Amino acid sequence: MRFVIVTGMSGAGKSTALKMLEDAGYFCVDNLPIALMEKFAQFAVESVPDGIQKVALGVDIRSGESLDALEKILENMAMNHLNYEILYLDADDDVLIKRYKETRRSHPLAGTGRVETGISRERNKLQFLKTHADYILDTSRLLTRELKAELDKIFVKDQKFKSLMITILSFGFKYGIPEDADLVFDVRFLPNPYYLEELRPLSGNDVPVRDYVMGFEVAVQFLDKLDDMIRFLIPNYIVEGKNQLVIAVGCTGGKHRSVTLANELFYRLSGEEEYGLKIEHRDIGKDIVAKPL
Repeated sequence: MRFVIVTGMSGAGKSTALKMLEDAGYFCVDNLPIALMEKFAQFAVESVPDGIQKVALGVDIRSGESLDALEKILENMAMNHLNYEILYLDADDDVLIKRYKETRRSHPLAGTGRVETGISRERNKLQFLKTHADYILDTSRLLTRELKAELDKIFVKDQKFKSLMITILSFGFKYGIPEDADLVFDVRFLPNPYYLEELRPLSGNDVPVRDYVMGFEVAVQFLDKLDDMIRFLIPNYIVEGKNQLVIAVGCTGGKHRSVTLANELFYRLSGEEEYGLKIEHRDIGKDIVAKPL
C-alpha cells in the first residue's frame, strides 16, 4: 500500500493536489485529527485486501497545537513499519500573498493581522515537515496542468522525482528583466537579425534565424561556456535544496537572439534525470512585424 501525507503552505495547492490524487485513484482524507493518524494508517494497511491500495492524507496548519505531536507520531509509524511518504507543497511568499488577496481569504494564523505575519508563523511551524519531506514541489510558477503532470509522474507512473525544475526563459530587455529570474544572461552582443529585412518578421524559432545567429563563432563559444557553467551549478543547487531555477536569456526585443540561444540551451540540457526542464518565450509575440508581400 502507498500512504502519502500531503502537506505544505496554505495557498500552495494542497487541496488541488488532493483532488488530483483522488482522480488518480487515491483514497483521500483531508484535515484528519493528528491523534487519529497512526490508527488511520494502521486501518488502511489492514484493509489492503479489501481494495484500498493508495491513500493520501492532507495535513496542514489547521491542526493547530496538535501539530506539535506529529513528529513523534511519524516516528512511531516508522518504528511500527507503517511506511509513508511526505509531499510538501510550497510557494514564494509574494505568490502566496497574491493568491490570498485574489481569493479574499484570511490566513489561518494571521487572525486580524497581516497575511505576511501568518505566512511567517506557518513556515516556522511546518519546517520539520519540509525537512523530512520526500518530495517538495514549488508551485510558485506551476500551472495547474503542470502540477498534475508532476503528481502523475511521482504517484501514478512511479518515475524518479526531480527535485529541481529548471525554466529557460527568453525575454526582451526593453520589456524589463523577469522578476523571478535567478540567472540573467545578455546576448545583445550578438549580431541582430532584426536588421536583415528577410529575417525581421521571423523569430528564433525559425530555422533561418537560428542558422544566422548560430553561424557566428562567438555565439557557439558563448553557448559552450554557458552550458558548462549551468552544468556546474545544477548539482550544487540541488544539494542546497533549491526547487526552482529560472535561467533568463535576453536580447533587445526577445524575439530573435534570445529565443535562439534559449532553444539551444534547452536542447543541450534536455534528457537529464536529475532535474525537470521547460522553456518559455515571454516576449516573442510582442514585436509583430508584417511579412513583406
